Amino acid sequence: MEIEERISLATRDAAEIITEDELRQVIETTERPRCYIGVEPSGLFHVGWTIWAKKVADLIDAGVHMIVLEATWHAAINDKLGGNLENIRKCAKYLEHCLFALGIEPGKVEFIAAEDLMKDLRYWELVIKTAKNMTLARVKRAMTIMGRKATEATLDFSKCIYPSLQVSDIFALDLSICLGGMDQRRAHILAREIGPKLGFKKPAAIHTPLLMGLGAAGRMEVKRSSEGMDVELKMSKSQPETAIFIHDSPDEIEKKIANAYCPPRDVRNNPVIDLNRKIVFKEQRSLIVERPAKYGGTVEFFSINELSKAYANRKLHPSDLKAATAKALTQILQPVRKYFDTDAEAAELLAETRRMTVTR
Repeated sequence: MEIEERISLATRDAAEIITEDELRQVIETTERPRCYIGVEPSGLFHVGWTIWAKKVADLIDAGVHMIVLEATWHAAINDKLGGNLENIRKCAKYLEHCLFALGIEPGKVEFIAAEDLMKDLRYWELVIKTAKNMTLARVKRAMTIMGRKATEATLDFSKCIYPSLQVSDIFALDLSICLGGMDQRRAHILAREIGPKLGFKKPAAIHTPLLMGLGAAGRMEVKRSSEGMDVELKMSKSQPETAIFIHDSPDEIEKKIANAYCPPRDVRNNPVIDLNRKIVFKEQRSLIVERPAKYGGTVEFFSINELSKAYANRKLHPSDLKAATAKALTQILQPVRKYFDTDAEAAELLAETRRMTVTR
């Protein structure tokens, strides 16, 4: 594969690349650069996570050695699944099946449990060294990597250790590239600043966009931050009524989208438009809106810009947009439902994960 094609795969649909020149240099000079994404096993896999999963697939196709770090202890520190490590470990195995269901081939991605990294004494030396290069104020500002506010750093002391753990993961894995949602950028910036001081690489970073939750945080104006969106507004499994899970039934998808916040004419702070922008038009060439002739008849949109323009100009009713979006998502997720229906281990892990209590 040509270099330009590899770079195009690595960068397409990213919200941010830090920096493009550095990423290019890594791809041009390294046969199989090492990249990771850290994932907290914390409950059911929603469609917002398919954005980074698709980027994992892109990077594999671009010749990158892709690692998924199952951040088990990180999840416990962050009070996920009640801090129950047994459940967190089971959920990690369920997440592996989710990636397989989304089309990532087993054997083409390396799964590493954070607990295995932590067995090495040298890992804890890294944790101390990285912590020595962080101020408490900086640690508090980095709480967004946990989906938390700076004020929550004082809930218990373990929260203050989390940023140092995440940066140490990056060094321990000898990474050239970090992948994560925009909410992970502060950890990656810390790794880029601290790495050269400790004799490690300054990793390039690829950040994927966050997907709005269907409730749009109580119908408030979406606040923008360095992460691109207030982390409180992103789709979250802790609010299942405003999240679409990848194995939801067609009826569940239809019901959730029918109840979604979808203000007329608003294409900026609109979760249904956001689903089309970040999911539907990345998977399908068009969106077909079926409606009676008296309401304008069936219409097909071939780009998110075309759809947004029609919606902003009141040429498309919210209920028609919702119905079309639900149908499109149902089709997109059909292979995932089939995978979990036919793979016995995946089905059992899904059933177990559904029984777990989501605490964040």
